[in-house]
Amino acid sequence: MRAVPTLMAWSSGKDCAWALHRLRQDPRHEVVGLFCTVNSAFERVAMHGVRVALLRAQAQRVGLPLEIIELPFPCSNADYERIMGGFVEKAREQGVGAFGFGDLFLEDVRAYRERQLQDSGIEPVFPLWGEPTDVLAREMIAAGLRAVITCVDPRQAPAALAGRSFDTALLEALPEGVDPCGERGEFHSFAWDGPMFGAPVAVEPGKVVERDGFVYADLLPATGT
Repeated sequence: MRAVPTLMAWSSGKDCAWALHRLRQDPRHEVVGLFCTVNSAFERVAMHGVRVALLRAQAQRVGLPLEIIELPFPCSNADYERIMGGFVEKAREQGVGAFGFGDLFLEDVRAYRERQLQDSGIEPVFPLWGEPTDVLAREMIAAGLRAVITCVDPRQAPAALAGRSFDTALLEALPEGVDPCGERGEFHSFAWDGPMFGAPVAVEPGKVVERDGFVYADLLPATGT
């Protein structure tokens, strides 16, 4: 059976990176590219706060083309669905048969993605779905995935997590009730190394700032890269 040409929804974080790794091991799918929505006013990934330059560096290290989908700021639901609808149609015309997502357990998020792709000819695929997140987080780390926490919701997790490495020490320091993968929005990350990368993405820490109720740890391309 021919593998289905698949695009991976890319946010720059650890979960989408690990989902990409899983999909590449699945003979039913051939991952042919990444796509990521970006706030056009700030040229960053929404919520993660990651710069477009680092997205491009990730795509280069994973060896896949990256489609950047620019969203206006502010972006209404109607605008978002119109823009994404156009992207879905274009992908289908190019022969794409599936989109991969790094979602873990939020039923409403999965249901939304499934509704948006219904009757489009593109199948939503969730390679990490339903796995215990404490086990999953440690599996990622043990396999060599390296990431930095780039955004924290201080209403759900300690603000001091911003800028920390996603590692065993961080998992052990998480307060009770914080999901080990941050799936409820407690934190977001930037993956810079791991089995899905041909080489590490070199980054340097920037400023940590609070904006719109969230704490962001900026990352910069390392000097000389």
